[in-house]
Amino acid sequence: MSITAAEGFVAAGCHAGIKRRKFDMALIATEDGRPVPCAAVFTQNKFAAPPVELDRATLAANGGKAAAIIVNSGNANAGTGAPGYKNAQLMAAATGEALQIANSHVMVCSTGIIGTPLPMAPILHATPRLAHKLSVDGAHDAARGILTTDHQAKEVVIKGSTFTLGGMAKGCGMIAPNMATMLAFLTTDADVSRSVMQKALKAASDATFNTLNVDGATSTNDTAMLLASGKRGRADPQEFADAVLAACRELTMMMARDAEGMTRIAHLTVTGAKTNEEARTAAKNIVENNLVKCSWYGGDPYWGRLMAAAGSAGVDMSVAKSFVAYGGIKVAKGGVGIQHDGQSLSEHMMGDEVEIEVHLGAGHGHARMIGIDLGPGYIKENSKTS
Repeated sequence: MSITAAEGFVAAGCHAGIKRRKFDMALIATEDGRPVPCAAVFTQNKFAAPPVELDRATLAANGGKAAAIIVNSGNANAGTGAPGYKNAQLMAAATGEALQIANSHVMVCSTGIIGTPLPMAPILHATPRLAHKLSVDGAHDAARGILTTDHQAKEVVIKGSTFTLGGMAKGCGMIAPNMATMLAFLTTDADVSRSVMQKALKAASDATFNTLNVDGATSTNDTAMLLASGKRGRADPQEFADAVLAACRELTMMMARDAEGMTRIAHLTVTGAKTNEEARTAAKNIVENNLVKCSWYGGDPYWGRLMAAAGSAGVDMSVAKSFVAYGGIKVAKGGVGIQHDGQSLSEHMMGDEVEIEVHLGAGHGHARMIGIDLGPGYIKENSKTS
């Protein structure tokens, strides 16, 4: 039931006609129509889409509450200016009317192609149908309705000692660690304050969504939201934060494994940086480097590319104290290759997931990032979506 596993929530998804055949709309709502605390984090892209701007303004004006989230896929309503903002407002208004709730308690999210006006006729026609379909059993349909180039729905349920947390997400391309290019929605029946929710969601996003880097592209529509019905009473704040982190971690790995054209995931750790921020900068430079990504696709432990990428990141590095390891096997030290177990290394490199450490020798800073290989599948996917 994912997004409806927590008490107090219903959901639905449908094919509205934005896409040719696949589901392209979803609706999440409180079962009784009442607004509940809503925490949110959004894209850091300055070219944010109108739905993001509307949601930011709505939450700021209503004190951080929501009773429904309406989502369309197939069209991002980004690069659409004032008419796009008006269309986002119309989506909120249509949802409010269909559910008999205030527009000011409706969140709006869109994902898909940038720069094309929303096809409002099918959206407005489908919204009452979605409202009528709302049920506890509608979670999977909703998870299908938010997908774009994803190959499968991404859903998670975390059981706490006194509460349940459910979630769903989409994202497999245009993903970079500025929250990652994605939509993610979480619901819980825990009774927690919005400040606790916001802190937990922000920390979880930093530790999970923000470590995933598929192609270095930061979307215009990134949004993660967390709603709490409070139906099962007070929850321990630390246990709740841990549950949010666990849910976001699972959704992050689902997105990584469904990344456009992905054949291999790289779990990169940069150590020995002057600061954690410099480690993060180096890690980002490494996982976005196309030569590095191509070597991952080929299962090639080409450590020189890793060091070259780190060395061009503008961070402190002591080559004499540096090393590179794949799967715990050191292949380079002090800037030169060293003897190692070639058979074990080859076996590790041909796995679906590769562990890499790049030590910069400049301090004690460290950072982790999840990278994806680059092969023909990614190029094929993205050459046909423009």
